[in-house]
Amino acid sequence: MTVLVTGGAGYIGAHVVRLLQQAGRDVLVVDDLSTGRRERLGGAEVVVADVADSASVRVLAAAMSSNGVRQVVHFAARKRVDESVARPAWYFRQNVTGLANVVEAMETAGADQLVFSSSAAVYGATEEASVAEDAPTVPVNPYGETKLAGEWLLRDAAHAGVLRGVALRYFNVAGSGWDDLGDPAVLNLVTMVLDRLARGEAPRVFGTDYATPDGTCVRDFVHVLDLARAHVAALERTAAAPAGTCDVFNVGTGEGASVARVVQELVRLTGIDTGVDYAPRRAGDPPSVVASVDRIREVLGWTAQEDLESILASAWSAWQAQPARTPAPGVV
Repeated sequence: MTVLVTGGAGYIGAHVVRLLQQAGRDVLVVDDLSTGRRERLGGAEVVVADVADSASVRVLAAAMSSNGVRQVVHFAARKRVDESVARPAWYFRQNVTGLANVVEAMETAGADQLVFSSSAAVYGATEEASVAEDAPTVPVNPYGETKLAGEWLLRDAAHAGVLRGVALRYFNVAGSGWDDLGDPAVLNLVTMVLDRLARGEAPRVFGTDYATPDGTCVRDFVHVLDLARAHVAALERTAAAPAGTCDVFNVGTGEGASVARVVQELVRLTGIDTGVDYAPRRAGDPPSVVASVDRIREVLGWTAQEDLESILASAWSAWQAQPARTPAPGVV
């Protein structure tokens, strides 16, 4: 049975594609290749399409039918918070309409199992140090809102009998499973620190007076390869789940690491010490956000295998192997 992966040429998607290929699964990728790279896919067939375009429903349904697809992993979406604030209508079209088109195509083709790429952004500015799946979902930006709306659509489609679904709420994803699959974008803490160090500039840390051990924000960093493994476990879950099932799981380590610690470890790994630029707090940054991972461990049998040192070492290794980067819109 073929697995269709939308956005499979991207950073996280390519890791899932490779794991599925290594397990002997047939994989079909749908990607508009606007940010994804075909060379990441190890020869997997690629259908070039924009899932947010209404015309893609017919294309997707035909691809699913002709390839015997019943399982879909949906990554294709936009994920920049600042961009979502500037272009909210476009973000909803890209992320929510895109998912709706995928679900409609699945219904047409008889594909009935969907793993949805969600985000911890659905929780918003939570004040809980350890965030469980039943915590309030009050996103604070359009990006988070689109992910929450996607979860609603997944739930409603499951209740309607269209599919069995799993939504995975990612925390802070970083690292690389293989050097050629490193994160090409400079849009998160790890790649932004590496970018500034490589340019001989001091990484910037916002806020040193939080109620945390070293005064800087604490976040839950999960290795992208662990995240990919979670998707494989979620596919197994959808295959065995009864009709109408819709599950939501956090994907994190259950342990926090401070921004200062991440910066210090990257300085040590790279051997580049430019100092650190400490700046005032940014509005809306919660002091500590760490995933509760009890549910995914109990239901899917998944736990993170990689620690922070592995995450950062793999990110640095991939950074050196893949010098081309998407410029950052700002600074760390």
